[in-house]
Amino acid sequence: MLKLILKLYLASIVLLVPAFAQDRVLNVYNWTDYIDTKLLDEFTRETGIKIVYDTYDSNEMLEAKLLAGNTGYDIVVPSGTFLQRQIQAGVFQPLDMRQIPNAKGIWQEVAARLAVYDPGNKHAVTYMWYTTGLSYNVDKVTQRLGSAPIDSWDIVFKPELIKKIADCGVYFLDSPEDLISVALRYLELNPDSKKPDDIRKAAALIAQVRPYVKKFHSSEYINALANGDICLAIGWAGDTFQARTRAEDAKNGIKINYTIPKEGTLMTFDAFAIPKDAPHVSEAYAFINFMLRPQVAARNSSITNYANGVIDSKPFVEKSVLENPAIYPDDATMARLFTITPYDAATQRIVTREWIRVKTGK
Repeated sequence: MLKLILKLYLASIVLLVPAFAQDRVLNVYNWTDYIDTKLLDEFTRETGIKIVYDTYDSNEMLEAKLLAGNTGYDIVVPSGTFLQRQIQAGVFQPLDMRQIPNAKGIWQEVAARLAVYDPGNKHAVTYMWYTTGLSYNVDKVTQRLGSAPIDSWDIVFKPELIKKIADCGVYFLDSPEDLISVALRYLELNPDSKKPDDIRKAAALIAQVRPYVKKFHSSEYINALANGDICLAIGWAGDTFQARTRAEDAKNGIKINYTIPKEGTLMTFDAFAIPKDAPHVSEAYAFINFMLRPQVAARNSSITNYANGVIDSKPFVEKSVLENPAIYPDDATMARLFTITPYDAATQRIVTREWIRVKTGK
């Protein structure tokens, strides 16, 4: 009798194993408000792969997890300079492009710029790309500054200008990479400079307007703009137009605009990468291939207001997004955009110290 019970028990396990084996999972770690969420359900229905989707709002948060190891994530979306140093740290596996047939539609000009961070485009493919600029409440800024065009970094780096709008709220990105590079450009220094004196000059420029900055944050300014809680932010183009959409949906009468300053600004890339210890690699490839489908990439751009890395998606992107020069810049504007490379360890320590001083005002 005992042998019969044991045989029945083992048979039940054999029957159950295939059912469990069919449960395919994908763990994604992406930026906040950075995808058409309906696509996640569509991917699951199409592939049978269940997605566990977590979000973050700073590259530092992602990097801390990646460098600690054993994150459990299969797809992450680092930005350019962080991608480069994470590749150097060995946290990503090289991509097998044979498993990503939709990569044939990648925007080659954008891929070439991403290759500054990922030589040969071996470890990542561009998800979205964007600029850092001035996000503002049109009416409130006009009331305080008059009819002068909002087209220069002067508005945030000249104390006599920023103090005029401080009463209605100013946010800066909590991103030393963005702020220091644009401050260097404004000072007519190399935005990619690693010289300690240059870094300190840029930090000093930001520090002198610190009293007029309400908060440093890389995502809260979206709702703050949409709700009228602030009137200006140094922000990212896509986030700004998300704020505009939220204000329009709320019918609150708030008009929001975005400017790429005439002095030029940082062009940044967020790219799909697969961690070296990803537990579900085949599922990760299926997701990347799905996201590079032109119609899918277009939907993500239309929802997020960010330019994607798939050139073949353009015919499917909403006209209001595709024809917005702040999202898809013209050639003249593209010429004013720059990229930067990662800080070495010594420079990073200087940047970190200076950034703490800037934020704390000490």
